[in-house]
Amino acid sequence: MTNNDVLKRLRFIEGFNNAKLKAIFQEVDYDANLVDIEAWQKDEEASDFKILSDVELALFLNGLINFKRGKKPGKQPPIETELENNDIFKKIKIAYSLNSDTILQLFKLKGKILSKNELSAFLRNPKQDQYRILHDQYLRNFLSALQLHLKK
Repeated sequence: MTNNDVLKRLRFIEGFNNAKLKAIFQEVDYDANLVDIEAWQKDEEASDFKILSDVELALFLNGLINFKRGKKPGKQPPIETELENNDIFKKIKIAYSLNSDTILQLFKLKGKILSKNELSAFLRNPKQDQYRILHDQYLRNFLSALQLHLKK
């Protein structure tokens, strides 16, 4: 999945308008302009389409965490310069306060049966032997199931 896809899906799941997306970015003291926000949501063939960088998506996801859970006092965590699907998955898990059992149920909603060990492998440090890469299809299914879960 592209970073733009992740932003668009989360925007759709939450029903955020562009002003709200701007406010989410401001949660981490990043002043995203509305022209960029609109360009990130355009179709890739559009002349004014703009690719959402890993840093910009990390800023958005950290802002979403602050928006959903409240901003922690003190220094904010450093912004990642590179994001993998596993990182995106972890940040969404944190933002929505999802526990392992809930995540397993979400995957089950989409016909993906995971064990707790498999889920744990997605959440591990990449340097650990048990680490497993979260492929696009898993992230798509997770976001789709999250939408169903939140619309209940």
